[in-house]
Amino acid sequence: MSKQGQELIELTQLSAVVGCGSPLVREPIPAEDAVELARAFKALGDPVRLRLVSLIASHDGGEACVCDLTADFDLSGPTISHHLKVLRGAGLITGERRGTWVYYRVEPSALARLSDVLAMEQGVGA
Repeated sequence: MSKQGQELIELTQLSAVVGCGSPLVREPIPAEDAVELARAFKALGDPVRLRLVSLIASHDGGEACVCDLTADFDLSGPTISHHLKVLRGAGLITGERRGTWVYYRVEPSALARLSDVLAMEQGVGA
């Protein structure tokens, strides 16, 4: 199994641990789960990568060719590819090669897991 495939499985297992509601206020996040969550949050913590996720998610059909993404940045192709690789490694996007180009899609379940971790139930902590 590829490293990326293993990381996606780990994120899927993490969602079973995280469950509904915010684990931040329900109970402390286990250390190993915190490592996986931190990897995804760190990937989104870079402005270029956050913008890439937004561009991909908002593109027609929910997918974007790498050729559609490079024009929005004053960065070289290899730099954009590096950022996309980090996002893929964190399980936030997937890519599919079609001929010469790679088409990227946001992984909705990965973003939902991150959102669930931070979601505060009404009245909690108020």
